[in-house]
Amino acid sequence: MTTSKKKNIKSVLGIIAIVLVLNVLSNSFFYRFDLTKDKRYTLTTTTLNIIEQVENPLFIKIYLQGELPAEFRRLQTETQDLLEEFKARNKNVIFEFVDPLENKDESMENIKELYRKGLTPINITVEDKGKQSQSMVFPWAIAVYNNKEVNIPLLKNIMGASTTQKVLGSVQHLEYSIADAIHKVTKDKQKKIAVIKGNGELQDVQMAKFLMQVRESYHIGPFTLDSVAQNPSGSVAALNKYDLAIIAKPTERFSDAEKQVLDQFIVHGGKTLWLIDAVAMEMDSLYNSSGATLAYPRDLNLNDMFFKYGIRINPDLIKDERGSPIKLASGDQGSATQYQEFNWKFAPQVVPNSLHPIVKNLGGIKFDFVSPMDTLRNGIKKTVLLESSKYSRKIGSPFEVNLNSVAEETFPIDYLNRGNIPVSVLLEGSFRSMYENRVLPFEQKDFLNKGRESKMIVISDGDLVRNQLDKDLQPVELGYDQRSGNLYDNKDFMLNCVNYLLDDSGLINIRTKDVALPMLDKEKVHERYTAIQFITIGLPILILMLFGLVFTYLRKRKYSN
Repeated sequence: MTTSKKKNIKSVLGIIAIVLVLNVLSNSFFYRFDLTKDKRYTLTTTTLNIIEQVENPLFIKIYLQGELPAEFRRLQTETQDLLEEFKARNKNVIFEFVDPLENKDESMENIKELYRKGLTPINITVEDKGKQSQSMVFPWAIAVYNNKEVNIPLLKNIMGASTTQKVLGSVQHLEYSIADAIHKVTKDKQKKIAVIKGNGELQDVQMAKFLMQVRESYHIGPFTLDSVAQNPSGSVAALNKYDLAIIAKPTERFSDAEKQVLDQFIVHGGKTLWLIDAVAMEMDSLYNSSGATLAYPRDLNLNDMFFKYGIRINPDLIKDERGSPIKLASGDQGSATQYQEFNWKFAPQVVPNSLHPIVKNLGGIKFDFVSPMDTLRNGIKKTVLLESSKYSRKIGSPFEVNLNSVAEETFPIDYLNRGNIPVSVLLEGSFRSMYENRVLPFEQKDFLNKGRESKMIVISDGDLVRNQLDKDLQPVELGYDQRSGNLYDNKDFMLNCVNYLLDDSGLINIRTKDVALPMLDKEKVHERYTAIQFITIGLPILILMLFGLVFTYLRKRKYSN
Protein backbone atom coordinates (compact mmCIF):
# COMPACT_ATOMS: atom_id res chain seq x y z
CA MET A 1 0.00 0.00 0.00
CA THR A 2 1.40 3.37 -1.02
CA THR A 3 2.03 6.20 1.42
CA SER A 4 -0.65 8.42 -0.19
CA LYS A 5 -3.31 5.71 0.18
CA LYS A 6 -2.40 5.26 3.86
CA LYS A 7 -2.76 9.00 4.39
CA ASN A 8 -6.18 9.00 2.68
CA ILE A 9 -7.39 6.11 4.85
CA LYS A 10 -6.15 7.87 7.98
CA SER A 11 -7.94 11.06 6.92
CA VAL A 12 -11.21 9.21 6.32
CA LEU A 13 -10.96 7.36 9.64
CA GLY A 14 -10.16 10.64 11.38
CA ILE A 15 -13.21 12.34 9.88
CA ILE A 16 -15.44 9.40 10.86
CA ALA A 17 -14.06 9.54 14.43
CA ILE A 18 -14.70 13.28 14.66
CA VAL A 19 -18.27 12.83 13.36
CA LEU A 20 -18.93 10.07 15.92
CA VAL A 21 -17.56 12.21 18.77
CA LEU A 22 -19.67 15.21 17.68
CA ASN A 23 -22.73 12.97 17.46
CA VAL A 24 -22.22 11.70 21.00
CA LEU A 25 -21.66 15.23 22.30
CA SER A 26 -24.76 16.54 20.48
CA ASN A 27 -26.88 13.90 22.20
CA SER A 28 -25.50 14.92 25.58
CA PHE A 29 -25.74 18.68 25.10
CA PHE A 30 -28.97 20.01 23.54
CA TYR A 31 -29.14 23.45 21.98
CA ARG A 32 -31.05 25.02 19.10
CA PHE A 33 -29.89 28.17 17.35
CA ASP A 34 -32.43 30.85 16.44
CA LEU A 35 -30.98 32.98 13.63
CA THR A 36 -34.14 35.01 12.97
CA LYS A 37 -33.93 38.73 13.61
CA ASP A 38 -37.08 38.84 15.77
CA LYS A 39 -36.15 35.61 17.67
CA ARG A 40 -39.54 34.14 16.80
CA TYR A 41 -38.34 30.59 17.60
CA THR A 42 -36.85 31.54 20.97
CA LEU A 43 -39.45 30.54 23.52
CA THR A 44 -40.06 32.78 26.52
CA THR A 45 -39.13 31.60 30.00
CA THR A 46 -42.83 31.35 30.90
CA THR A 47 -43.55 29.06 27.93
CA LEU A 48 -40.54 26.88 28.77
CA ASN A 49 -41.77 26.48 32.35
CA ILE A 50 -45.24 25.46 31.13
CA ILE A 51 -43.80 22.90 28.69
CA GLU A 52 -41.51 21.40 31.33
CA GLN A 53 -44.54 20.69 33.54
CA VAL A 54 -46.07 18.35 30.93
CA GLU A 55 -45.42 14.97 32.56
CA ASN A 56 -47.74 12.80 30.43
CA PRO A 57 -48.40 12.64 26.68
CA LEU A 58 -50.02 15.84 25.40
CA PHE A 59 -51.78 15.36 22.08
CA ILE A 60 -52.39 18.38 19.86
CA LYS A 61 -54.46 18.00 16.69
CA ILE A 62 -54.26 20.89 14.22
CA TYR A 63 -56.91 21.27 11.53
CA LEU A 64 -54.81 23.43 9.21
CA GLN A 65 -54.16 20.91 6.46
CA GLY A 66 -55.13 20.31 2.84
CA GLU A 67 -55.55 22.86 0.07
CA LEU A 68 -55.08 26.14 1.93
CA PRO A 69 -54.84 29.73 0.69
CA ALA A 70 -51.30 31.15 0.70
CA GLU A 71 -51.83 33.16 3.92
CA PHE A 72 -53.04 30.11 5.82
CA ARG A 73 -50.15 28.01 4.54
CA ARG A 74 -47.93 30.58 6.22
CA LEU A 75 -49.95 30.25 9.44
CA GLN A 76 -49.67 26.47 9.12
CA THR A 77 -45.88 26.71 8.74
CA GLU A 78 -45.50 29.04 11.71
CA THR A 79 -47.70 26.74 13.85
CA GLN A 80 -45.67 23.68 12.86
CA ASP A 81 -42.35 25.42 13.54
CA LEU A 82 -43.53 26.53 16.97
CA LEU A 83 -44.81 23.06 17.89
CA GLU A 84 -41.51 21.58 16.72
CA GLU A 85 -39.84 23.83 19.28
CA PHE A 86 -42.24 22.60 21.94
CA LYS A 87 -41.58 18.97 21.03
CA ALA A 88 -37.81 19.52 21.07
CA ARG A 89 -38.11 20.73 24.67
CA ASN A 90 -40.44 17.95 25.83
CA LYS A 91 -40.98 14.65 24.02
CA ASN A 92 -44.41 14.34 25.66
CA VAL A 93 -45.69 16.97 23.21
CA ILE A 94 -47.18 15.06 20.26
CA PHE A 95 -48.91 16.81 17.40
CA GLU A 96 -50.41 16.06 14.01
CA PHE A 97 -52.02 18.04 11.21
CA VAL A 98 -55.42 16.84 10.02
CA ASP A 99 -57.51 17.78 6.99
CA PRO A 100 -61.19 17.54 8.05
CA LEU A 101 -62.27 17.88 4.42
CA GLU A 102 -59.94 15.25 2.98
CA ASN A 103 -62.52 12.46 2.70
CA LYS A 104 -65.60 13.78 0.91
CA ASP A 105 -67.77 10.94 2.25
CA GLU A 106 -66.89 11.78 5.86
CA SER A 107 -66.33 15.53 5.57
CA MET A 108 -69.89 16.51 6.55
CA GLU A 109 -69.74 14.33 9.68
CA ASN A 110 -66.35 15.81 10.54
CA ILE A 111 -67.69 19.34 10.10
CA LYS A 112 -70.69 18.60 12.35
CA GLU A 113 -68.39 17.15 15.02
CA LEU A 114 -66.12 20.20 14.91
CA TYR A 115 -69.17 22.50 15.13
CA ARG A 116 -70.33 20.56 18.19
CA LYS A 117 -66.97 21.19 19.85
CA GLY A 118 -67.21 24.91 19.07
CA LEU A 119 -64.71 24.89 16.21
CA THR A 120 -66.43 27.02 13.58
CA PRO A 121 -64.88 27.34 10.11
CA ILE A 122 -64.36 30.52 8.17
CA ASN A 123 -65.03 31.05 4.47
CA ILE A 124 -62.16 32.75 2.70
CA THR A 125 -62.30 34.45 -0.68
CA VAL A 126 -59.13 33.48 -2.53
CA GLU A 127 -57.91 35.82 -5.29
CA ASP A 128 -55.47 34.57 -7.91
CA LYS A 129 -54.70 36.58 -11.08
CA GLY A 130 -57.99 38.43 -10.78
CA LYS A 131 -60.05 35.28 -10.25
CA GLN A 132 -61.96 34.63 -7.02
CA SER A 133 -62.92 31.36 -5.35
CA GLN A 134 -64.31 30.34 -1.96
CA SER A 135 -62.39 28.16 0.47
CA MET A 136 -63.44 26.76 3.88
CA VAL A 137 -60.74 26.74 6.56
CA PHE A 138 -60.74 25.47 10.16
CA PRO A 139 -58.12 27.64 11.93
CA TRP A 140 -58.31 25.57 15.13
CA ALA A 141 -56.42 23.01 17.16
CA ILE A 142 -57.42 20.75 20.05
CA ALA A 143 -55.14 19.84 22.97
CA VAL A 144 -55.86 16.66 24.96
CA TYR A 145 -54.13 15.82 28.25
CA ASN A 146 -55.25 13.23 30.81
CA ASN A 147 -58.74 13.12 29.23
CA LYS A 148 -59.03 16.91 29.48
CA GLU A 149 -59.64 18.77 26.24
CA VAL A 150 -59.32 22.43 25.29
CA ASN A 151 -59.78 24.28 22.00
CA ILE A 152 -56.97 26.44 20.61
CA PRO A 153 -57.97 29.31 18.27
CA LEU A 154 -55.18 29.85 15.74
CA LEU A 155 -56.74 32.75 13.83
CA LYS A 156 -57.35 36.00 15.64
CA ASN A 157 -60.42 37.97 14.64
CA ILE A 158 -59.52 41.56 13.71
CA MET A 159 -62.60 43.41 12.54
CA GLY A 160 -62.16 45.16 9.21
CA ALA A 161 -58.74 43.60 8.59
CA SER A 162 -57.77 41.67 5.47
CA THR A 163 -56.96 37.96 5.65
CA THR A 164 -53.25 38.79 5.47
CA GLN A 165 -53.53 41.23 8.39
CA LYS A 166 -55.44 38.65 10.41
CA VAL A 167 -52.73 36.06 9.80
CA LEU A 168 -50.04 38.54 10.83
CA GLY A 169 -51.91 39.30 14.05
CA SER A 170 -52.46 35.59 14.66
CA VAL A 171 -48.76 34.78 14.34
CA GLN A 172 -48.08 37.47 16.94
CA HIS A 173 -50.39 35.62 19.34
CA LEU A 174 -49.45 32.06 18.38
CA GLU A 175 -47.08 31.31 21.26
CA TYR A 176 -49.50 32.83 23.76
CA SER A 177 -52.53 30.96 22.36
CA ILE A 178 -50.86 27.55 22.43
CA ALA A 179 -49.03 28.07 25.75
CA ASP A 180 -52.25 29.32 27.35
CA ALA A 181 -54.13 26.22 26.15
CA ILE A 182 -51.40 23.90 27.46
CA HIS A 183 -51.45 25.77 30.77
CA LYS A 184 -55.24 25.31 31.01
CA VAL A 185 -55.25 21.62 30.16
CA THR A 186 -52.25 20.57 32.28
CA LYS A 187 -52.68 22.66 35.42
CA ASP A 188 -55.45 22.15 37.96
CA LYS A 189 -57.63 25.12 38.87
CA GLN A 190 -56.33 26.98 41.89
CA LYS A 191 -57.48 30.59 41.86
CA LYS A 192 -61.04 31.51 42.92
CA ILE A 193 -63.21 34.29 41.51
CA ALA A 194 -66.20 35.86 43.27
CA VAL A 195 -68.94 37.40 41.13
CA ILE A 196 -70.45 40.03 43.39
CA LYS A 197 -74.26 40.04 43.67
CA GLY A 198 -76.84 41.93 45.67
CA ASN A 199 -76.72 45.43 44.18
CA GLY A 200 -78.54 44.94 40.88
CA GLU A 201 -75.55 43.56 38.96
CA LEU A 202 -75.83 41.79 35.61
CA GLN A 203 -77.55 38.42 35.65
CA ASP A 204 -75.51 35.32 34.84
CA VAL A 205 -77.20 34.82 31.46
CA GLN A 206 -76.21 38.38 30.48
CA MET A 207 -72.51 37.54 30.85
CA ALA A 208 -72.74 33.78 30.31
CA LYS A 209 -70.11 33.63 27.55
CA PHE A 210 -67.56 35.43 29.72
CA LEU A 211 -68.27 33.23 32.75
CA MET A 212 -68.07 30.04 30.69
CA GLN A 213 -64.67 31.03 29.31
CA VAL A 214 -63.30 32.05 32.73
CA ARG A 215 -64.54 28.78 34.26
CA GLU A 216 -62.08 26.85 32.08
CA SER A 217 -59.16 28.20 34.12
CA TYR A 218 -60.52 29.29 37.49
CA HIS A 219 -63.02 28.36 40.17
CA ILE A 220 -65.87 30.82 39.99
CA GLY A 221 -68.98 31.41 42.08
CA PRO A 222 -71.47 34.10 43.18
CA PHE A 223 -70.90 36.11 46.35
CA THR A 224 -73.95 37.98 47.67
CA LEU A 225 -73.42 41.09 49.77
CA ASP A 226 -76.89 40.74 51.33
CA SER A 227 -75.26 38.80 54.19
CA VAL A 228 -73.28 41.89 55.23
CA ALA A 229 -76.25 43.34 57.11
CA GLN A 230 -76.48 40.30 59.41
CA ASN A 231 -72.84 39.20 59.65
CA PRO A 232 -70.40 41.80 58.30
CA SER A 233 -67.25 40.29 59.87
CA GLY A 234 -68.16 36.87 58.50
CA SER A 235 -68.63 38.41 55.04
CA VAL A 236 -65.13 39.91 55.17
CA ALA A 237 -63.61 36.56 56.12
CA ALA A 238 -65.59 34.73 53.44
CA LEU A 239 -64.70 37.16 50.65
CA ASN A 240 -61.02 37.13 51.61
CA LYS A 241 -60.90 33.45 50.61
CA TYR A 242 -61.27 34.53 46.98
CA ASP A 243 -58.50 35.88 44.78
CA LEU A 244 -60.56 38.15 42.50
CA ALA A 245 -63.90 39.94 42.83
CA ILE A 246 -65.83 41.00 39.72
CA ILE A 247 -68.37 43.79 40.14
CA ALA A 248 -70.32 43.94 36.87
CA LYS A 249 -72.71 46.84 36.35
CA PRO A 250 -74.30 47.42 39.78
CA THR A 251 -77.44 49.54 39.64
CA GLU A 252 -78.21 49.95 43.36
CA ARG A 253 -76.37 51.92 46.06
CA PHE A 254 -73.73 50.19 48.16
CA SER A 255 -74.11 50.59 51.91
CA ASP A 256 -71.15 51.74 53.98
CA ALA A 257 -70.84 48.26 55.49
CA GLU A 258 -70.75 46.66 52.02
CA LYS A 259 -68.07 49.14 50.98
CA GLN A 260 -65.98 48.22 54.03
CA VAL A 261 -66.17 44.54 53.06
CA LEU A 262 -64.94 45.31 49.53
CA ASP A 263 -62.37 47.81 50.82
CA GLN A 264 -60.83 45.31 53.22
CA PHE A 265 -60.79 42.64 50.51
CA ILE A 266 -58.68 45.02 48.40
CA VAL A 267 -56.40 46.11 51.25
CA HIS A 268 -55.81 42.45 52.18
CA GLY A 269 -54.46 41.84 48.66
CA GLY A 270 -57.60 40.83 46.76
CA LYS A 271 -57.81 41.77 43.09
CA THR A 272 -60.92 43.54 41.72
CA LEU A 273 -62.42 44.09 38.30
CA TRP A 274 -64.95 46.93 38.26
CA LEU A 275 -67.42 47.56 35.42
CA ILE A 276 -69.33 50.66 36.45
CA ASP A 277 -72.08 52.73 34.80
CA ALA A 278 -71.96 56.26 36.22
CA VAL A 279 -74.94 57.25 34.06
CA ALA A 280 -78.27 55.40 33.85
CA MET A 281 -78.85 54.85 30.14
CA GLU A 282 -79.90 51.74 28.19
CA MET A 283 -80.08 51.28 24.44
CA ASP A 284 -83.41 49.47 24.67
CA SER A 285 -85.02 52.55 26.23
CA LEU A 286 -84.55 54.40 22.92
CA TYR A 287 -86.78 52.05 20.96
CA ASN A 288 -90.02 53.87 21.63
CA SER A 289 -92.32 56.12 19.62
CA SER A 290 -90.21 59.23 20.26
CA GLY A 291 -86.81 57.55 19.87
CA ALA A 292 -85.54 59.46 22.88
CA THR A 293 -84.99 59.03 26.61
CA LEU A 294 -83.31 60.80 29.52
CA ALA A 295 -79.78 59.90 30.62
CA TYR A 296 -79.15 60.80 34.26
CA PRO A 297 -76.42 60.24 36.88
CA ARG A 298 -76.49 56.94 38.78
CA ASP A 299 -75.45 57.26 42.42
CA LEU A 300 -73.81 54.02 43.58
CA ASN A 301 -72.18 55.59 46.65
CA LEU A 302 -68.74 54.56 45.36
CA ASN A 303 -67.23 57.96 44.54
CA ASP A 304 -65.32 58.36 47.82
CA MET A 305 -64.00 54.80 47.52
CA PHE A 306 -62.63 55.30 44.00
CA PHE A 307 -61.28 58.72 44.96
CA LYS A 308 -59.21 57.12 47.73
CA TYR A 309 -57.80 54.57 45.29
CA GLY A 310 -56.85 57.30 42.81
CA ILE A 311 -59.53 57.48 40.11
CA ARG A 312 -62.82 59.22 39.41
CA ILE A 313 -65.65 58.18 37.10
CA ASN A 314 -67.53 61.29 36.02
CA PRO A 315 -71.34 61.14 35.56
CA ASP A 316 -71.06 62.17 31.90
CA LEU A 317 -71.22 60.31 28.60
CA ILE A 318 -68.65 60.21 25.80
CA LYS A 319 -69.68 61.01 22.25
CA ASP A 320 -67.12 59.65 19.78
CA GLU A 321 -66.91 60.07 16.00
CA ARG A 322 -65.38 56.60 15.87
CA GLY A 323 -68.67 55.04 16.86
CA SER A 324 -70.31 51.73 16.01
CA PRO A 325 -72.78 51.11 13.18
CA ILE A 326 -76.49 51.05 13.94
CA LYS A 327 -79.39 50.26 11.60
CA LEU A 328 -82.47 52.47 11.84
CA ALA A 329 -85.70 52.60 9.88
CA SER A 330 -85.39 55.28 7.22
CA GLY A 331 -88.74 54.91 5.42
CA ASP A 332 -91.04 52.48 3.66
CA GLN A 333 -90.73 51.15 0.16
CA GLY A 334 -93.94 49.40 -0.74
CA SER A 335 -94.90 47.12 2.15
CA ALA A 336 -91.32 46.69 3.42
CA THR A 337 -89.57 48.93 5.95
CA GLN A 338 -86.24 50.25 4.70
CA TYR A 339 -83.27 50.31 7.06
CA GLN A 340 -80.18 52.46 6.78
CA GLU A 341 -76.87 52.16 8.59
CA PHE A 342 -75.71 55.12 10.67
CA ASN A 343 -72.75 55.92 12.91
CA TRP A 344 -73.91 55.70 16.56
CA LYS A 345 -71.53 57.97 18.45
CA PHE A 346 -72.64 56.88 21.93
CA ALA A 347 -71.18 53.41 21.25
CA PRO A 348 -67.47 54.16 20.76
CA GLN A 349 -65.34 51.58 19.03
CA VAL A 350 -62.08 51.84 20.98
CA VAL A 351 -58.88 50.65 19.32
CA PRO A 352 -56.05 50.25 21.88
CA ASN A 353 -53.01 52.49 21.57
CA SER A 354 -51.20 51.10 24.62
CA LEU A 355 -48.49 48.44 24.33
CA HIS A 356 -49.52 46.91 27.66
CA PRO A 357 -49.91 43.09 27.33
CA ILE A 358 -53.60 43.31 28.27
CA VAL A 359 -54.48 45.26 25.13
CA LYS A 360 -51.54 44.81 22.76
CA ASN A 361 -52.62 43.74 19.25
CA LEU A 362 -56.32 43.75 20.14
CA GLY A 363 -58.84 44.98 17.59
CA GLY A 364 -61.83 47.25 18.17
CA ILE A 365 -63.62 47.03 21.53
CA LYS A 366 -67.24 48.16 21.62
CA PHE A 367 -68.57 50.33 24.45
CA ASP A 368 -72.14 51.46 25.12
CA PHE A 369 -72.79 54.77 26.88
CA VAL A 370 -69.35 54.92 28.45
CA SER A 371 -68.33 57.59 30.98
CA PRO A 372 -65.05 59.55 31.16
CA MET A 373 -62.49 58.79 33.86
CA ASP A 374 -59.86 60.88 35.64
CA THR A 375 -56.71 59.62 37.36
CA LEU A 376 -55.58 61.21 40.63
CA ARG A 377 -52.15 61.34 42.25
CA ASN A 378 -51.88 59.15 45.33
CA GLY A 379 -48.80 56.92 44.93
CA ILE A 380 -50.64 54.15 43.08
CA LYS A 381 -49.30 53.26 39.63
CA LYS A 382 -51.94 53.88 36.96
CA THR A 383 -51.94 52.66 33.36
CA VAL A 384 -54.58 53.85 30.90
CA LEU A 385 -55.54 50.70 28.99
CA LEU A 386 -58.23 52.16 26.74
CA GLU A 387 -59.22 55.66 25.72
CA SER A 388 -61.59 57.26 23.25
CA SER A 389 -60.43 58.65 19.91
CA LYS A 390 -59.15 62.20 19.52
CA TYR A 391 -62.50 63.09 17.93
CA SER A 392 -64.56 62.63 21.07
CA ARG A 393 -65.97 64.79 23.83
CA LYS A 394 -67.88 64.65 27.11
CA ILE A 395 -71.56 65.44 27.46
CA GLY A 396 -72.81 66.18 30.95
CA SER A 397 -75.88 64.49 32.36
CA PRO A 398 -78.80 64.71 32.76
CA PHE A 399 -79.60 65.21 29.09
CA GLU A 400 -81.85 63.70 26.44
CA VAL A 401 -80.39 61.02 24.18
CA ASN A 402 -82.16 60.94 20.83
CA LEU A 403 -81.79 58.56 17.88
CA ASN A 404 -82.14 61.56 15.57
CA SER A 405 -78.67 62.66 16.67
CA VAL A 406 -77.21 60.28 14.04
CA ALA A 407 -78.04 62.92 11.43
CA GLU A 408 -76.27 65.81 13.15
CA GLU A 409 -73.29 67.38 11.41
CA THR A 410 -70.05 67.87 13.33
CA PHE A 411 -66.66 69.40 12.55
CA PRO A 412 -63.11 68.71 13.82
CA ILE A 413 -63.16 72.02 15.71
CA ASP A 414 -65.93 70.57 17.91
CA TYR A 415 -63.42 68.07 19.34
CA LEU A 416 -60.34 70.28 19.60
CA ASN A 417 -58.34 69.29 22.73
CA ARG A 418 -61.28 67.25 24.04
CA GLY A 419 -60.54 63.69 22.93
CA ASN A 420 -58.40 60.77 24.12
CA ILE A 421 -60.50 60.31 27.26
CA PRO A 422 -59.61 57.35 29.53
CA VAL A 423 -62.31 54.66 29.78
CA SER A 424 -60.33 51.81 31.36
CA VAL A 425 -57.51 52.11 33.89
CA LEU A 426 -55.24 49.57 35.58
CA LEU A 427 -54.18 50.42 39.14
CA GLU A 428 -51.25 48.64 40.84
CA GLY A 429 -49.71 49.17 44.25
CA SER A 430 -50.38 49.03 47.97
CA PHE A 431 -53.87 50.49 48.45
CA ARG A 432 -54.83 52.43 51.56
CA SER A 433 -58.24 51.87 53.10
CA MET A 434 -60.93 54.45 52.41
CA TYR A 435 -61.81 54.17 56.11
CA GLU A 436 -58.35 55.17 57.28
CA ASN A 437 -58.76 57.64 60.17
CA ARG A 438 -62.54 57.35 59.90
CA VAL A 439 -65.26 55.75 62.00
CA LEU A 440 -65.86 52.20 60.78
CA PRO A 441 -69.39 51.13 59.76
CA PHE A 442 -68.81 47.95 61.82
CA GLU A 443 -66.14 46.67 64.19
CA GLN A 444 -63.46 44.52 62.57
CA LYS A 445 -60.59 42.91 64.49
CA ASP A 446 -58.26 42.44 61.50
CA PHE A 447 -58.93 45.86 59.96
CA LEU A 448 -55.98 47.15 57.89
CA ASN A 449 -55.24 50.75 56.93
CA LYS A 450 -52.65 49.71 54.35
CA GLY A 451 -52.03 46.24 53.03
CA ARG A 452 -49.96 44.22 50.59
CA GLU A 453 -49.44 44.87 46.88
CA SER A 454 -52.55 44.39 44.76
CA LYS A 455 -54.14 45.27 41.42
CA MET A 456 -57.48 46.44 40.14
CA ILE A 457 -58.94 47.34 36.77
CA VAL A 458 -61.75 49.88 36.50
CA ILE A 459 -63.88 50.13 33.34
CA SER A 460 -66.41 52.94 33.04
CA ASP A 461 -68.99 50.85 31.15
CA GLY A 462 -70.94 48.02 32.76
CA ASP A 463 -72.08 46.62 29.41
CA LEU A 464 -68.59 45.80 28.17
CA VAL A 465 -68.90 42.28 29.62
CA ARG A 466 -72.52 41.86 28.58
CA ASN A 467 -73.38 39.41 25.80
CA GLN A 468 -76.54 39.89 23.75
CA LEU A 469 -79.34 37.29 23.67
CA ASP A 470 -80.77 35.78 20.51
CA LYS A 471 -84.49 35.39 19.74
CA ASP A 472 -84.57 32.21 21.88
CA LEU A 473 -83.03 34.16 24.79
CA GLN A 474 -79.77 32.22 24.42
CA PRO A 475 -76.48 34.12 24.85
CA VAL A 476 -74.49 34.92 21.71
CA GLU A 477 -70.71 35.36 21.63
CA LEU A 478 -69.40 38.16 23.82
CA GLY A 479 -68.52 41.08 21.56
CA TYR A 480 -70.93 40.05 18.79
CA ASP A 481 -73.37 42.81 17.87
CA GLN A 482 -76.51 41.30 16.34
CA ARG A 483 -77.68 44.68 15.02
CA SER A 484 -74.62 45.16 12.79
CA GLY A 485 -73.24 41.63 12.53
CA ASN A 486 -69.80 42.79 13.74
CA LEU A 487 -67.64 40.83 16.16
CA TYR A 488 -65.59 43.01 18.49
CA ASP A 489 -62.68 42.07 20.77
CA ASN A 490 -64.61 42.52 24.04
CA LYS A 491 -64.13 38.88 25.06
CA ASP A 492 -60.37 38.87 24.54
CA PHE A 493 -60.03 42.12 26.45
CA MET A 494 -62.05 40.86 29.40
CA LEU A 495 -60.18 37.54 29.54
CA ASN A 496 -56.86 39.35 29.35
CA CYS A 497 -57.94 41.53 32.29
CA VAL A 498 -58.74 38.46 34.41
CA ASN A 499 -55.55 36.65 33.39
CA TYR A 500 -53.39 39.67 34.16
CA LEU A 501 -54.96 40.19 37.58
CA LEU A 502 -54.61 36.52 38.57
CA ASP A 503 -51.68 35.24 36.53
CA ASP A 504 -48.70 34.26 38.69
CA SER A 505 -46.84 32.52 35.88
CA GLY A 506 -46.44 35.64 33.73
CA LEU A 507 -48.26 33.99 30.84
CA ILE A 508 -49.93 37.23 29.77
CA ASN A 509 -46.50 38.82 29.21
CA ILE A 510 -45.93 36.53 26.21
CA ARG A 511 -48.26 38.91 24.38
CA THR A 512 -45.51 41.57 24.42
CA LYS A 513 -43.39 39.49 22.05
CA ASP A 514 -43.14 40.96 18.53
CA VAL A 515 -42.87 38.74 15.47
CA ALA A 516 -42.09 40.39 12.13
CA LEU A 517 -43.67 38.25 9.43
CA PRO A 518 -42.98 39.49 5.87
CA MET A 519 -45.79 38.77 3.42
CA LEU A 520 -46.03 39.19 -0.33
CA ASP A 521 -47.92 42.19 -1.70
CA LYS A 522 -50.55 40.51 -3.92
CA GLU A 523 -51.19 43.62 -6.00
CA LYS A 524 -47.51 44.07 -6.83
CA VAL A 525 -47.18 40.35 -7.58
CA HIS A 526 -50.13 40.55 -9.99
CA GLU A 527 -48.74 43.67 -11.69
CA ARG A 528 -45.25 42.19 -12.13
CA TYR A 529 -46.28 38.57 -12.54
CA THR A 530 -44.22 37.87 -15.68
CA ALA A 531 -41.09 39.59 -14.35
CA ILE A 532 -41.30 37.82 -10.98
CA GLN A 533 -41.91 34.48 -12.72
CA PHE A 534 -38.79 35.01 -14.87
CA ILE A 535 -36.67 36.03 -11.83
CA THR A 536 -37.79 33.13 -9.63
CA ILE A 537 -37.89 30.39 -12.30
CA GLY A 538 -36.18 31.46 -15.52
CA LEU A 539 -33.13 33.25 -14.04
CA PRO A 540 -31.87 30.27 -11.98
CA ILE A 541 -32.17 28.03 -15.06
CA LEU A 542 -30.33 30.61 -17.17
CA ILE A 543 -27.52 30.88 -14.60
CA LEU A 544 -27.25 27.09 -14.46
CA MET A 545 -27.05 26.84 -18.27
CA LEU A 546 -24.41 29.57 -18.38
CA PHE A 547 -22.36 27.79 -15.72
CA GLY A 548 -22.62 24.53 -17.70
CA LEU A 549 -21.42 26.16 -20.92
CA VAL A 550 -18.49 27.88 -19.19
CA PHE A 551 -17.55 24.70 -17.34
CA THR A 552 -17.71 22.61 -20.56
CA TYR A 553 -15.64 25.18 -22.45
CA LEU A 554 -12.96 25.32 -19.77
CA ARG A 555 -12.85 21.51 -19.49
CA LYS A 556 -12.43 21.06 -23.23
CA ARG A 557 -9.77 23.73 -23.30
CA LYS A 558 -7.86 22.09 -20.47
CA TYR A 559 -7.90 18.53 -21.84
CA SER A 560 -7.82 19.22 -25.61
CA ASN A 561 -4.04 19.39 -25.50
